[in-house]
Order: sequence, then C-alpha cells, then structure tokens
Amino acid sequence: MRVLIAEHDHAVYAQLLRQAAPDLEVLTSGDSAELSRLAADCPVWLGQPDLLATLLRQGHQPRWLQSTWAGITPLLAEGLSRDYRLTRAVGIFGQVMAEYVLTYMLGHEREVLARLVSQVERKWDNRQGQGQGLAGRKVLIVGTGDIGQRVAQFLLPFGVQLYGIASDARELAPFVEVGALKDLPRLVGEADYVINLLPNTPDTHDVYDAALFKQFKPSGLFINVGRGVAVVDADLVQALKEGHLAGAVIDVCRQEPLPQRHPFWTAWGLLLTGHSSAPTSPSMMVQLFLENLLAYQAGEALRGEVDFTRGY
Repeated sequence: MRVLIAEHDHAVYAQLLRQAAPDLEVLTSGDSAELSRLAADCPVWLGQPDLLATLLRQGHQPRWLQSTWAGITPLLAEGLSRDYRLTRAVGIFGQVMAEYVLTYMLGHEREVLARLVSQVERKWDNRQGQGQGLAGRKVLIVGTGDIGQRVAQFLLPFGVQLYGIASDARELAPFVEVGALKDLPRLVGEADYVINLLPNTPDTHDVYDAALFKQFKPSGLFINVGRGVAVVDADLVQALKEGHLAGAVIDVCRQEPLPQRHPFWTAWGLLLTGHSSAPTSPSMMVQLFLENLLAYQAGEALRGEVDFTRGY
C-alpha cells in the first residue's frame, strides 16, 4: 500500500509511519511540485486539509483521505471533488482540549489576570475571588460530539453541572440536558461557562450574535474553541463593553492570523490564544491512521468518516 503524506511536519509523520508499519510505501516531500507528482499515483493520503485540497484542485483522484485536523473545511470548498472517502481526526483531542478549557475556567474563577495586573501595579491583592470554585457551576458545552463528550468527562470530577447543545435534543450522559440549537438562548442564560465546540457548517455561522449575547449571565465566561465563523465579532466586542458577559477566551477567529486592526486585540475582557487549544499529536494521529487503514483494507467502517452532506 502506498501512502502520501501532505503535512508541514511531513518528516515527523513519515518517520513515525515507517517505524510503525515498515511494509507501507511512504511517499512525501516538502516541495509542492514533487508532492503533486507523487500524488498522481497514490490512492491514500494523510495530511492537513489545506494541503490536501491543493492536491485535489490539481486533478488528482485519491480513494481515501485521512485529515490530521478535526476540521475539514478546506476540503468542502465549492468545486472540489468529493468522489472519495474522507475521515477527520477523532479521539485524539479530548484530553488536551479539556486541559485548555480547564486552564481558563480555573483562571477565571481565581481571577488570575486581575492578580497579575495587581502585581504589576505592586498592589497586595488578597481578594478571595468569586469564592465558589467550580463545584456547582453550570457549564454549557455547545457541540456534544467526540471532543465535547470528552471535555465533559474531564470536567465531571470538579462537580460542575453539565448541559449541552447538539443538532437535535437528546439524552446523553453525563449531561443534565442536551438541547437543540433553538434551546441555546435559554441555556446560555443559566450557564456560568459557555464553551463553543460547534463545527463549521451552514447552520453554525453567526450563532453568537448581539441577541444571544444579551441572554448571557453577566458573570458568564465564553470560550470559543470551535470555529471563528460561529461568532459575530463586532457583537461580541460590544457585548463585553456593555457587560452582558464577564469575559471571553477566543482561540479561533474568522481570519487567522488576526488582522492588526481587528477589535479583538484591544477588546475589554477578551483573551486571545492564537489557535493553540488542541494541537495534533503526530504519534496519536499515526496510531489513528493505522487503525483506519486496517479497517479501510478490510472494507469496514472508518472512525471519523465524514458525511459530505452534513459537512462533518
């Protein structure tokens, strides 16, 4: 079996793959022209969606693509071939995403940034913070798929009450309630933390607008680790200014890197983290790929297979 690797970290992936599966013929290059030449006669591709999309635009016809990202937006662009099987990275981001979310939830509870300001100003800051800790806090996870469920499992030992949003309302442990998108205005009004994990689909654009932000608890924290298109940027900046929510942690933006004149840079109560929440682990990614490769060769179901009509 020949496998093409199209990745910025292609050398790392190639080494891991050759060590784990010596029988595979691994093809890769850092040169785009050479990569295109190799793609012409390779049925299976492993890599990042932006590079894979470039190869598809050149007319190459793979049978199966394994994305190294959870999101596969570049591969859904208008005019691109969909005559192949596509799997996205699943099961490898849960813990690292939960650690990111917990970092900023605990930082919010303990007022870490305010204490840093006090230190810079040489003020002895002995406030007790919000005093409650995470126990009893209501956490709304918007997007209860693979990553959302894993984040929920990691939050559970802290004694939080978990609520969720999915495409349709359903019963799902360990959530108290999982509502549909139409339930979002009601549920954000009760949540101390709103964590956006929605994928990029036509239904998830501009979900967080002025009307929704007005429903937030004034003490609530919004964390966006899903997709930037879910948020109306100007509405978030205005909502923070007007005190409709206490703060926002923004990892993903509509345009990345963020333009120098974008209002997020100077918005009150907004922390930017530069799309760093859940980097792909090459070793875990290679393990997932090899599991899927065995299933692919056996004609079985693949983990993380994308339904092109849904977009995820």
